[in-house]
Amino acid sequence: MVQTSSPERETDAGPTSSVSAPSAPSAPEYASWISRDRSTDAASLTMRREAAELVERVVAHYRDNTTHEADGQWTEPVAHYLDADRWQRETDAVHRSVPLPLAMSCELPGPNTYKAIDVLGIPVLITRDRQGAVHAMINACRHRGAKLLEPGCGVSKRLICPYHSWSYDLAGELRGVYAEKTFGEVAREGRSLVRLPAGERAGIVFVSLDPAAEPDLDAWLGDLQPLLEGLRLAECHHYSTSELTSPNWKVTLDGYLETYHFASLHPKTVFETNLSNMMAHDTWGPHQRIAPALRPIAQAVDLPPDQRDPGDCVGPIYWLFPGLAIAGGWRQKIAVSLVLPRTATESVTQQIILLREPAVTEEERRAADRFGEWFHEVVRDEDYATTYGVQQGLQALDGTDFVFGRNEPGLQHFHRTIHRHLDSGATAAPRAAR
Repeated sequence: MVQTSSPERETDAGPTSSVSAPSAPSAPEYASWISRDRSTDAASLTMRREAAELVERVVAHYRDNTTHEADGQWTEPVAHYLDADRWQRETDAVHRSVPLPLAMSCELPGPNTYKAIDVLGIPVLITRDRQGAVHAMINACRHRGAKLLEPGCGVSKRLICPYHSWSYDLAGELRGVYAEKTFGEVAREGRSLVRLPAGERAGIVFVSLDPAAEPDLDAWLGDLQPLLEGLRLAECHHYSTSELTSPNWKVTLDGYLETYHFASLHPKTVFETNLSNMMAHDTWGPHQRIAPALRPIAQAVDLPPDQRDPGDCVGPIYWLFPGLAIAGGWRQKIAVSLVLPRTATESVTQQIILLREPAVTEEERRAADRFGEWFHEVVRDEDYATTYGVQQGLQALDGTDFVFGRNEPGLQHFHRTIHRHLDSGATAAPRAAR
Protein backbone atom coordinates (compact mmCIF):
# COMPACT_ATOMS: atom_id res chain seq x y z
CA MET A 1 0.00 0.00 0.00
CA VAL A 2 1.08 3.56 -0.61
CA GLN A 3 2.22 5.36 2.53
CA THR A 4 -0.31 7.82 3.92
CA SER A 5 0.06 10.60 6.41
CA SER A 6 -0.62 9.81 10.05
CA PRO A 7 -4.25 10.22 11.12
CA GLU A 8 -3.01 11.56 14.45
CA ARG A 9 -0.68 14.13 12.93
CA GLU A 10 -3.20 15.04 10.27
CA THR A 11 -5.65 16.36 12.81
CA ASP A 12 -3.07 17.79 15.20
CA ALA A 13 -1.54 19.69 12.30
CA GLY A 14 -4.89 21.31 11.74
CA PRO A 15 -7.29 20.10 9.03
CA THR A 16 -10.38 22.01 10.09
CA SER A 17 -14.03 21.45 9.32
CA SER A 18 -16.29 24.24 8.13
CA VAL A 19 -19.07 22.56 10.10
CA SER A 20 -18.83 22.07 13.83
CA ALA A 21 -21.42 21.21 16.43
CA PRO A 22 -21.76 23.93 19.09
CA SER A 23 -21.13 21.39 21.82
CA ALA A 24 -20.00 17.97 20.69
CA PRO A 25 -21.67 15.18 22.68
CA SER A 26 -19.34 12.96 24.64
CA ALA A 27 -18.84 9.53 23.12
CA PRO A 28 -20.77 6.83 24.97
CA GLU A 29 -19.01 3.93 26.58
CA TYR A 30 -18.50 0.97 24.25
CA ALA A 31 -18.28 -2.60 25.46
CA SER A 32 -17.03 -5.48 23.33
CA TRP A 33 -19.40 -8.38 22.74
CA ILE A 34 -17.37 -10.53 20.39
CA SER A 35 -14.72 -11.36 23.02
CA ARG A 36 -17.45 -12.65 25.36
CA ASP A 37 -19.32 -14.70 22.79
CA ARG A 38 -18.85 -18.40 23.44
CA SER A 39 -21.24 -19.75 20.80
CA THR A 40 -19.97 -22.83 18.99
CA ASP A 41 -22.28 -22.85 15.97
CA ALA A 42 -20.58 -22.70 12.58
CA ALA A 43 -21.55 -19.09 11.84
CA SER A 44 -20.19 -17.82 15.18
CA LEU A 45 -16.93 -19.72 14.75
CA THR A 46 -16.56 -18.37 11.22
CA MET A 47 -17.25 -14.84 12.40
CA ARG A 48 -14.71 -14.98 15.24
CA ARG A 49 -12.06 -16.53 13.00
CA GLU A 50 -12.63 -13.90 10.34
CA ALA A 51 -12.61 -11.16 13.00
CA ALA A 52 -9.17 -12.24 14.19
CA GLU A 53 -7.89 -12.12 10.60
CA LEU A 54 -9.43 -8.69 10.10
CA VAL A 55 -7.73 -7.37 13.22
CA GLU A 56 -4.39 -8.56 11.86
CA ARG A 57 -5.00 -6.67 8.63
CA VAL A 58 -5.84 -3.45 10.46
CA VAL A 59 -2.88 -3.89 12.82
CA ALA A 60 -0.66 -4.09 9.73
CA HIS A 61 -2.13 -0.80 8.50
CA TYR A 62 -1.46 0.74 11.89
CA ARG A 63 2.15 -0.43 11.93
CA ASP A 64 2.76 0.80 8.39
CA ASN A 65 0.60 3.93 8.68
CA THR A 66 -1.43 2.90 5.63
CA THR A 67 -5.01 2.21 4.67
CA HIS A 68 -6.78 0.01 2.14
CA GLU A 69 -6.55 1.55 -1.32
CA ALA A 70 -8.29 1.01 -4.63
CA ASP A 71 -6.21 0.61 -7.77
CA GLY A 72 -6.87 4.19 -8.83
CA GLN A 73 -9.18 7.15 -8.46
CA TRP A 74 -12.79 7.31 -9.65
CA THR A 75 -14.63 10.32 -11.03
CA GLU A 76 -18.40 10.72 -10.82
CA PRO A 77 -20.18 13.47 -12.78
CA VAL A 78 -22.02 15.91 -10.54
CA ALA A 79 -24.91 15.66 -12.99
CA HIS A 80 -25.51 12.11 -11.73
CA TYR A 81 -26.61 13.61 -8.41
CA LEU A 82 -28.81 16.26 -10.05
CA ASP A 83 -30.64 14.60 -12.92
CA ALA A 84 -34.21 13.77 -11.82
CA ASP A 85 -34.62 11.38 -14.76
CA ARG A 86 -31.49 9.49 -13.73
CA TRP A 87 -32.77 9.35 -10.13
CA GLN A 88 -35.95 7.72 -11.44
CA ARG A 89 -33.96 5.20 -13.47
CA GLU A 90 -31.71 4.46 -10.50
CA THR A 91 -34.57 3.84 -8.11
CA ASP A 92 -36.31 1.69 -10.72
CA ALA A 93 -33.18 -0.38 -11.38
CA VAL A 94 -32.17 -0.60 -7.74
CA HIS A 95 -34.83 0.05 -5.10
CA ARG A 96 -37.77 -1.27 -7.11
CA SER A 97 -35.82 -4.31 -8.25
CA VAL A 98 -33.50 -5.68 -5.56
CA PRO A 99 -34.53 -7.07 -2.15
CA LEU A 100 -34.45 -4.16 0.27
CA PRO A 101 -33.36 -4.64 3.91
CA LEU A 102 -36.31 -2.82 5.47
CA ALA A 103 -36.40 -4.18 9.02
CA MET A 104 -34.33 -5.87 11.64
CA SER A 105 -35.86 -9.13 12.83
CA CYS A 106 -35.97 -7.86 16.41
CA GLU A 107 -38.23 -5.00 15.34
CA LEU A 108 -40.82 -7.77 14.98
CA PRO A 109 -39.90 -9.66 18.15
CA GLY A 110 -42.78 -12.13 18.33
CA PRO A 111 -46.07 -13.29 16.85
CA ASN A 112 -48.59 -10.61 15.82
CA THR A 113 -46.01 -7.84 15.50
CA TYR A 114 -45.51 -5.44 12.62
CA LYS A 115 -43.41 -2.67 11.11
CA ALA A 116 -44.98 -0.14 8.78
CA ILE A 117 -42.65 1.93 6.60
CA ASP A 118 -43.05 4.10 3.51
CA VAL A 119 -40.59 3.39 0.70
CA LEU A 120 -40.50 5.60 -2.39
CA GLY A 121 -44.09 6.57 -1.75
CA ILE A 122 -45.18 2.95 -1.35
CA PRO A 123 -46.73 2.13 2.04
CA VAL A 124 -45.17 -1.18 3.07
CA LEU A 125 -46.38 -3.31 5.96
CA ILE A 126 -44.14 -6.08 7.33
CA THR A 127 -45.74 -8.53 9.76
CA ARG A 128 -44.94 -11.61 11.79
CA ASP A 129 -47.97 -13.89 11.98
CA ARG A 130 -49.07 -16.04 14.90
CA GLN A 131 -46.76 -18.86 13.74
CA GLY A 132 -43.78 -16.49 13.57
CA ALA A 133 -43.53 -16.31 9.77
CA VAL A 134 -42.69 -12.97 8.16
CA HIS A 135 -44.92 -11.39 5.50
CA ALA A 136 -44.88 -8.13 3.58
CA MET A 137 -47.73 -6.39 1.82
CA ILE A 138 -48.96 -3.07 0.56
CA ASN A 139 -50.27 -1.16 3.57
CA ALA A 140 -53.59 -0.35 1.92
CA CYS A 141 -57.06 -1.79 2.44
CA ARG A 142 -58.52 -3.62 -0.56
CA HIS A 143 -61.88 -1.90 -0.08
CA ARG A 144 -60.97 1.74 -0.75
CA GLY A 145 -57.19 1.90 -0.27
CA ALA A 146 -56.97 3.45 3.20
CA LYS A 147 -53.70 3.02 5.07
CA LEU A 148 -54.14 0.32 7.71
CA LEU A 149 -51.33 1.33 10.07
CA GLU A 150 -49.21 4.43 10.41
CA PRO A 151 -45.40 4.05 10.12
CA GLY A 152 -43.78 2.44 13.14
CA CYS A 153 -43.59 -0.85 15.00
CA GLY A 154 -46.27 -2.43 17.15
CA VAL A 155 -48.41 -5.40 18.12
CA SER A 156 -51.78 -6.28 16.63
CA LYS A 157 -53.70 -9.54 16.26
CA ARG A 158 -55.80 -8.06 13.46
CA LEU A 159 -55.21 -5.39 10.85
CA ILE A 160 -58.35 -3.27 10.94
CA CYS A 161 -58.95 -0.53 8.40
CA PRO A 162 -59.74 2.78 10.13
CA TYR A 163 -62.03 3.81 7.26
CA HIS A 164 -64.69 1.06 7.15
CA SER A 165 -63.37 -1.59 9.56
CA TRP A 166 -62.50 -4.31 7.10
CA SER A 167 -60.12 -6.64 8.93
CA TYR A 168 -57.20 -8.82 7.90
CA ASP A 169 -55.00 -11.32 9.68
CA LEU A 170 -51.24 -10.87 9.95
CA ALA A 171 -50.73 -12.85 6.74
CA GLY A 172 -52.87 -10.32 4.90
CA GLU A 173 -55.94 -12.52 4.43
CA LEU A 174 -59.29 -10.74 4.52
CA ARG A 175 -61.16 -11.97 7.60
CA GLY A 176 -64.01 -9.56 8.16
CA VAL A 177 -66.24 -7.15 6.24
CA TYR A 178 -68.22 -4.74 8.36
CA ALA A 179 -72.00 -4.93 7.68
CA GLU A 180 -71.49 -7.46 4.90
CA LYS A 181 -75.22 -8.19 4.91
CA THR A 182 -75.92 -4.75 3.43
CA PHE A 183 -72.58 -4.28 1.65
CA GLY A 184 -72.92 -7.53 -0.25
CA GLU A 185 -70.91 -10.73 -0.09
CA VAL A 186 -67.15 -10.33 -0.64
CA ALA A 187 -65.02 -13.21 -1.90
CA ARG A 188 -62.28 -13.49 0.71
CA GLU A 189 -59.70 -15.13 -1.57
CA GLY A 190 -59.84 -12.25 -4.03
CA ARG A 191 -59.47 -9.39 -1.55
CA SER A 192 -56.34 -10.23 0.42
CA LEU A 193 -53.82 -7.44 0.87
CA VAL A 194 -51.41 -7.12 -2.06
CA ARG A 195 -48.42 -9.25 -1.08
CA LEU A 196 -44.78 -8.35 -1.57
CA PRO A 197 -42.00 -10.96 -1.61
CA ALA A 198 -40.33 -11.08 1.80
CA GLY A 199 -37.70 -13.19 3.50
CA GLU A 200 -35.60 -13.23 6.64
CA ARG A 201 -31.87 -13.86 6.79
CA ALA A 202 -29.32 -13.28 9.55
CA GLY A 203 -31.65 -11.11 11.63
CA ILE A 204 -32.67 -8.87 8.72
CA VAL A 205 -36.00 -8.78 6.87
CA PHE A 206 -35.80 -8.20 3.12
CA VAL A 207 -38.73 -7.01 1.01
CA SER A 208 -39.04 -6.63 -2.76
CA LEU A 209 -41.25 -3.81 -4.01
CA ASP A 210 -42.06 -5.80 -7.15
CA PRO A 211 -44.93 -8.19 -6.29
CA ALA A 212 -43.84 -10.53 -9.09
CA ALA A 213 -40.21 -10.80 -7.95
CA GLU A 214 -38.77 -14.12 -6.80
CA PRO A 215 -35.49 -13.08 -5.19
CA ASP A 216 -32.94 -15.64 -4.06
CA LEU A 217 -31.73 -14.08 -0.80
CA ASP A 218 -28.99 -16.64 -0.29
CA ALA A 219 -27.50 -15.77 -3.66
CA TRP A 220 -28.05 -12.06 -3.02
CA LEU A 221 -26.04 -12.14 0.23
CA GLY A 222 -23.52 -14.73 -0.95
CA ASP A 223 -20.47 -15.29 1.24
CA LEU A 224 -21.41 -12.35 3.45
CA GLN A 225 -24.34 -14.26 4.92
CA PRO A 226 -22.32 -16.47 7.34
CA LEU A 227 -20.59 -13.38 8.74
CA LEU A 228 -23.92 -11.65 9.26
CA GLU A 229 -25.32 -14.78 10.90
CA GLY A 230 -22.33 -14.79 13.25
CA LEU A 231 -23.36 -11.35 14.52
CA ARG A 232 -26.57 -12.96 15.85
CA LEU A 233 -28.61 -9.87 15.17
CA ALA A 234 -31.85 -11.85 15.47
CA GLU A 235 -31.11 -12.33 19.16
CA CYS A 236 -30.75 -8.60 19.81
CA HIS A 237 -33.40 -6.37 21.35
CA HIS A 238 -34.86 -3.39 19.52
CA TYR A 239 -34.48 -0.38 21.82
CA SER A 240 -35.46 2.64 19.74
CA THR A 241 -35.92 4.08 16.27
CA SER A 242 -35.52 7.72 15.27
CA GLU A 243 -35.70 9.37 11.86
CA LEU A 244 -33.75 12.07 10.09
CA THR A 245 -34.44 13.72 6.79
CA SER A 246 -31.36 13.75 4.63
CA PRO A 247 -30.29 14.96 1.15
CA ASN A 248 -30.26 13.01 -2.10
CA TRP A 249 -29.68 9.35 -1.26
CA LYS A 250 -26.27 9.16 -2.93
CA VAL A 251 -25.02 12.38 -1.35
CA THR A 252 -26.12 10.93 1.99
CA LEU A 253 -24.63 7.47 1.54
CA ASP A 254 -21.30 8.82 0.29
CA GLY A 255 -20.66 9.88 3.88
CA TYR A 256 -21.15 6.35 5.23
CA LEU A 257 -18.56 4.65 3.05
CA GLU A 258 -15.23 6.21 3.95
CA THR A 259 -13.21 7.08 7.03
CA TYR A 260 -11.21 9.85 5.34
CA HIS A 261 -13.39 12.52 6.98
CA PHE A 262 -13.20 11.37 10.59
CA ALA A 263 -10.37 13.70 11.69
CA SER A 264 -11.67 16.85 10.01
CA LEU A 265 -15.46 16.52 10.38
CA HIS A 266 -15.63 14.67 13.73
CA PRO A 267 -12.64 15.88 15.77
CA LYS A 268 -14.53 15.85 19.08
CA THR A 269 -16.84 12.89 18.44
CA VAL A 270 -16.06 9.96 16.12
CA PHE A 271 -12.35 10.79 15.99
CA GLU A 272 -12.20 10.41 19.78
CA THR A 273 -12.71 6.65 19.35
CA ASN A 274 -11.75 5.96 15.70
CA LEU A 275 -8.57 6.68 13.81
CA SER A 276 -9.03 8.57 10.55
CA ASN A 277 -8.14 7.35 7.07
CA MET A 278 -7.12 3.90 8.31
CA MET A 279 -9.30 0.90 7.52
CA ALA A 280 -9.64 -2.48 5.87
CA HIS A 281 -12.19 -2.92 3.09
CA ASP A 282 -14.00 -5.97 1.71
CA THR A 283 -16.78 -6.57 -0.80
CA TRP A 284 -19.28 -9.35 -1.40
CA GLY A 285 -21.11 -8.72 -4.65
CA PRO A 286 -22.88 -5.37 -4.20
CA HIS A 287 -22.33 -5.38 -0.42
CA GLN A 288 -19.26 -4.27 1.49
CA ARG A 289 -17.62 -3.69 4.84
CA ILE A 290 -15.39 -0.87 5.98
CA ALA A 291 -13.40 -1.63 9.11
CA PRO A 292 -11.83 1.44 10.77
CA ALA A 293 -9.04 1.18 13.31
CA LEU A 294 -10.13 2.03 16.86
CA ARG A 295 -7.83 3.90 19.22
CA PRO A 296 -7.07 0.94 21.57
CA ILE A 297 -5.25 -0.66 18.63
CA ALA A 298 -2.29 1.49 19.67
CA GLN A 299 -1.90 -0.69 22.77
CA ALA A 300 -3.08 -3.95 21.21
CA VAL A 301 -0.45 -3.79 18.47
CA ASP A 302 2.18 -5.01 20.95
CA LEU A 303 0.04 -7.87 22.30
CA PRO A 304 0.07 -11.44 21.00
CA PRO A 305 -2.75 -11.93 18.46
CA ASP A 306 -4.75 -14.17 20.77
CA GLN A 307 -4.84 -11.41 23.41
CA ARG A 308 -6.30 -8.74 21.14
CA ASP A 309 -9.99 -8.05 21.59
CA PRO A 310 -11.44 -7.50 18.09
CA GLY A 311 -14.23 -5.36 19.54
CA ASP A 312 -11.69 -2.94 21.00
CA CYS A 313 -9.40 -2.82 17.96
CA VAL A 314 -11.68 -2.57 14.92
CA GLY A 315 -15.12 -1.06 14.36
CA PRO A 316 -16.48 -2.85 11.28
CA ILE A 317 -19.47 -1.39 9.47
CA TYR A 318 -21.34 -3.98 7.42
CA TRP A 319 -23.10 -2.27 4.55
CA LEU A 320 -25.88 -3.96 2.58
CA PHE A 321 -26.71 -2.52 -0.80
CA PRO A 322 -28.49 -0.25 -1.45
CA GLY A 323 -28.48 1.45 1.96
CA LEU A 324 -28.28 -0.42 5.30
CA ALA A 325 -25.29 0.19 7.57
CA ILE A 326 -24.71 -1.96 10.67
CA ALA A 327 -22.21 -0.31 13.01
CA GLY A 328 -21.03 -1.83 16.27
CA GLY A 329 -21.88 -5.41 15.38
CA TRP A 330 -19.01 -6.66 17.52
CA ARG A 331 -20.23 -4.69 20.54
CA GLN A 332 -23.01 -4.70 23.11
CA LYS A 333 -24.84 -1.76 21.50
CA ILE A 334 -25.45 -1.63 17.76
CA ALA A 335 -26.46 1.32 15.59
CA VAL A 336 -28.23 0.50 12.33
CA SER A 337 -28.84 3.14 9.66
CA LEU A 338 -31.42 2.57 6.93
CA VAL A 339 -31.24 5.20 4.17
CA LEU A 340 -34.08 5.30 1.64
CA PRO A 341 -34.66 7.78 -1.19
CA ARG A 342 -37.81 9.84 -0.96
CA THR A 343 -37.46 12.26 -3.90
CA ALA A 344 -34.63 13.25 -6.23
CA THR A 345 -33.42 15.73 -3.62
CA GLU A 346 -34.39 14.09 -0.34
CA SER A 347 -34.00 10.82 1.50
CA VAL A 348 -34.98 9.59 4.94
CA THR A 349 -32.75 7.82 7.44
CA GLN A 350 -34.03 5.48 10.12
CA GLN A 351 -31.61 5.07 13.02
CA ILE A 352 -32.34 1.79 14.78
CA ILE A 353 -30.68 1.04 18.12
CA LEU A 354 -30.21 -2.62 19.06
CA LEU A 355 -29.00 -4.00 22.38
CA ARG A 356 -27.48 -7.39 23.13
CA GLU A 357 -29.35 -7.44 26.45
CA PRO A 358 -32.60 -5.61 27.19
CA ALA A 359 -32.31 -2.34 29.09
CA VAL A 360 -34.10 -3.19 32.33
CA THR A 361 -32.73 -0.88 35.00
CA GLU A 362 -32.87 2.89 34.95
CA GLU A 363 -29.09 3.00 34.55
CA GLU A 364 -29.23 0.65 31.57
CA ARG A 365 -31.95 2.76 29.94
CA ARG A 366 -29.94 5.94 30.50
CA ALA A 367 -26.91 4.31 28.89
CA ALA A 368 -28.98 3.18 25.91
CA ASP A 369 -30.49 6.65 25.60
CA ARG A 370 -27.04 8.25 25.65
CA PHE A 371 -25.86 5.89 22.93
CA GLY A 372 -28.84 6.63 20.68
CA GLU A 373 -28.73 10.37 21.31
CA TRP A 374 -25.01 10.57 20.59
CA PHE A 375 -25.45 8.67 17.33
CA HIS A 376 -28.41 10.86 16.33
CA GLU A 377 -26.72 14.16 17.16
CA VAL A 378 -23.42 13.37 15.45
CA VAL A 379 -25.13 12.30 12.24
CA ARG A 380 -27.54 15.26 12.27
CA ASP A 381 -25.18 18.03 13.37
CA GLU A 382 -21.97 16.92 11.66
CA ASP A 383 -22.59 14.46 8.82
CA TYR A 384 -25.93 15.69 7.52
CA ALA A 385 -25.20 19.36 8.15
CA THR A 386 -22.25 18.87 5.82
CA THR A 387 -24.06 16.80 3.19
CA TYR A 388 -26.87 19.36 3.00
CA GLY A 389 -24.12 21.84 2.19
CA VAL A 390 -22.88 19.47 -0.51
CA GLN A 391 -26.34 19.32 -2.02
CA GLN A 392 -26.69 23.09 -1.96
CA GLY A 393 -23.62 23.42 -4.16
CA LEU A 394 -24.52 20.73 -6.70
CA GLN A 395 -26.33 22.99 -9.16
CA ALA A 396 -23.42 25.42 -9.28
CA LEU A 397 -21.02 22.51 -9.88
CA ASP A 398 -23.04 20.97 -12.71
CA GLY A 399 -20.73 20.12 -15.60
CA THR A 400 -17.88 19.15 -13.29
CA ASP A 401 -17.21 15.90 -11.47
CA PHE A 402 -16.33 14.62 -8.04
CA VAL A 403 -13.18 12.58 -7.51
CA PHE A 404 -13.04 9.62 -5.13
CA GLY A 405 -9.53 8.83 -3.93
CA ARG A 406 -7.73 5.51 -3.77
CA ASN A 407 -8.37 5.67 -0.02
CA GLU A 408 -12.16 5.77 -0.66
CA PRO A 409 -12.75 2.28 -2.12
CA GLY A 410 -16.20 2.04 -0.54
CA LEU A 411 -17.45 5.02 -2.53
CA GLN A 412 -16.00 3.60 -5.70
CA HIS A 413 -17.65 0.23 -5.14
CA PHE A 414 -21.02 1.84 -4.36
CA HIS A 415 -21.11 3.97 -7.49
CA ARG A 416 -19.70 1.22 -9.66
CA THR A 417 -22.52 -1.04 -8.48
CA ILE A 418 -25.16 1.57 -9.34
CA HIS A 419 -23.60 2.01 -12.79
CA ARG A 420 -23.66 -1.74 -13.26
CA HIS A 421 -27.37 -1.93 -12.48
CA LEU A 422 -28.13 0.88 -14.88
CA ASP A 423 -25.78 -0.13 -17.68
CA SER A 424 -26.67 -3.81 -17.68
CA GLY A 425 -30.39 -3.20 -17.38
CA ALA A 426 -30.42 -5.24 -14.15
CA THR A 427 -33.97 -5.46 -12.92
CA ALA A 428 -33.73 -7.94 -10.08
CA ALA A 429 -31.50 -9.78 -7.70
CA PRO A 430 -30.78 -13.46 -8.41
CA ARG A 431 -34.06 -15.35 -8.55
CA ALA A 432 -34.90 -18.49 -6.71
CA ALA A 433 -34.62 -21.72 -8.66
CA ARG A 434 -37.92 -23.20 -9.77
